[in-house]
Amino acid sequence: MRVFVTGSTGFVGSAVVKELLANGHSVVGLTRSEKGVAQLKTQDVEVVNGTIEDVALLESTAATVDAVIHLAFVHDFSRFVEACEIDRAAITALGKGLVKAGGGLSKSLVVTSGCMMVSQGDRGTVYDETSPINTHSPLAKARGPSEQVALDFAKPENGGLRASVVRLAPVTHDVDGGLSGFAGHLAGIAIQTGKSAYVGDGLNQWSAGHRADAAALYRLAAEKATPSSIFHANDEQGVEVKALAEAIGKELNVPIVSLDHAAAADHFSWFLHPCATDNIVSSEATQKALGWTPTHPKLLANMPAIVAYAKKAAAAGSH
Repeated sequence: MRVFVTGSTGFVGSAVVKELLANGHSVVGLTRSEKGVAQLKTQDVEVVNGTIEDVALLESTAATVDAVIHLAFVHDFSRFVEACEIDRAAITALGKGLVKAGGGLSKSLVVTSGCMMVSQGDRGTVYDETSPINTHSPLAKARGPSEQVALDFAKPENGGLRASVVRLAPVTHDVDGGLSGFAGHLAGIAIQTGKSAYVGDGLNQWSAGHRADAAALYRLAAEKATPSSIFHANDEQGVEVKALAEAIGKELNVPIVSLDHAAAADHFSWFLHPCATDNIVSSEATQKALGWTPTHPKLLANMPAIVAYAKKAAAAGSH
């Protein structure tokens, strides 16, 4: 297949490009930077230089391919609602392009969401691919509707695409290449504050998955997802936040502390809600539907490398 990948040089996107090429597909990659252009050219990827805000460019490019994998997102929490509106406009343009190219089951649209979209905060509850979006969470309420925008393209009257959603785990990790989601951010805060903290007893859990396994899932979704499918890209249902904080504290040789809600609000700022939330999700249905078998290292095994990367990023940012 000829596959258009947005966010093609990002933490997950770069792994998706590698996965697609290794399995015989050709890739058209969207990137907004000259560095990204150079990176993609070394991989023999056809480059489209632009942003997801250029909806005309997205639509015209999508009209030339067999599949779209949409990973790009404006990661600016100061304007998160606007970023989600941009995401929906991008998905609409990409879907329209595939419809213009003929639509139907020969065209695949795979978009990105998050396992955190379904988290209700109930301690110990396990959610799955059928769980509804948590409309009580401001973050999920803002981004969750993007899923339906994509899945609507599976309707015959909207083009009948093989539209599907991949929900990434809040800790999508690897030994290099990025800050690995929530775990990387937790490490970054510990570096900044000189202590590795968790909220209350710290026994709330985050789902986790390796980015190489997630990349394989995106490929499988593009190749054979049935219309209106939702997939979870995690291989661990939940890892306790306290265990992550302990691993970070050990690597940094800083105090490991429990914070009550008031102290945690000052310590974590906007990150308080995720730090206090359970996100235990199953990917059993995903694995069965696509024959997806995660094979890469688990999160705690990767924590030393994640902390090392966070230290390197912090040192670079201080100069």
